[in-house]
Amino acid sequence: MADTKENIRLQKVITLIAIILFIVKIIAWFLTGSLAILTDALESIVNIVAAFLGLFSLNLSAKPRDADHPYGHGKVEFLSAGIEGSLVIIAGFFIIYKAVQSFFYPHTIAKLDFGIFLVGFTAIVNYVAGYICIRTGKKNNSLQLIASGKHLVSDTYSTIGILAGLILIYFTGLTYIDSLVACMVAIIIIYTGYKIVRPSIAGIMDEADEKLLDDIVKALNEHRRENWIDLHNTRIIKYGSKLHVDCHLTVPWYLNVIESHKEIEELASLIKNQFGDAVEFFVHTDACLEFSCRICFKQHCMVRKHPFEKKITWTIENISRDSKHDIHS
Repeated sequence: MADTKENIRLQKVITLIAIILFIVKIIAWFLTGSLAILTDALESIVNIVAAFLGLFSLNLSAKPRDADHPYGHGKVEFLSAGIEGSLVIIAGFFIIYKAVQSFFYPHTIAKLDFGIFLVGFTAIVNYVAGYICIRTGKKNNSLQLIASGKHLVSDTYSTIGILAGLILIYFTGLTYIDSLVACMVAIIIIYTGYKIVRPSIAGIMDEADEKLLDDIVKALNEHRRENWIDLHNTRIIKYGSKLHVDCHLTVPWYLNVIESHKEIEELASLIKNQFGDAVEFFVHTDACLEFSCRICFKQHCMVRKHPFEKKITWTIENISRDSKHDIHS
């Protein structure tokens, strides 16, 4: 809950910053007439829309689960990040359109020194805000904050490109540089939009997070208990900052309900200690069968039917398989 409040509080600050920087860039464009600065200002409109979308999605995703949303509202973060990335891409193509148009209809530029100062100021503020967003998003496992942070950082890089172009124009007087810079910045913006959209689509489609799954498997192998004979049917679904893990755990058939539940608690506790309280575990226990003896390394088992042959190291492939009856090689 504390993480959620921190996410929302930071997103509110980002929204306020987006509005202030948009006003600053509009003033800079009005004073200079630079197409590159207008480009930066147009992207700031996207920043404002994205900031409000992010604030809405974080508030909605923080709502507790209910009868209509048994897994919570976290997936709205994927939708919000997808819309934000799409807006960034649209802004990039619009910038290219305006830049190409300016080659045929040249424009004049004035008061570049003042414009350079204002644009430089917005770049510094954007980068600091973006860095804080990404760091907090990774810490709290919030895709929305990470998307907002990447957007702001990319905005900084594009602003630096614009700044460099303005400085060149200031010393050379070549106004066509303004349009060239706008085109180059637009390409960067479009690529950044793609990078924001891609993970949001993956989240909506429940695409497997292989890196996360691999980290979980490594932790399980390192701290594996002898009663954890086999693990299968493992699935991970991400709902915003929440991770839901479903799996089947094979334990000795003679454990009673209390003992089996204790093994489940140990498994869930191990994962939560490694990955935080945002992980929810749903574990189904299966009783071991005769063929399990060959891969069971439990010592002093009085009902063993076959000698132990080989301890199987769990991998993404074998813990995700559908049937507990598969024998690993």
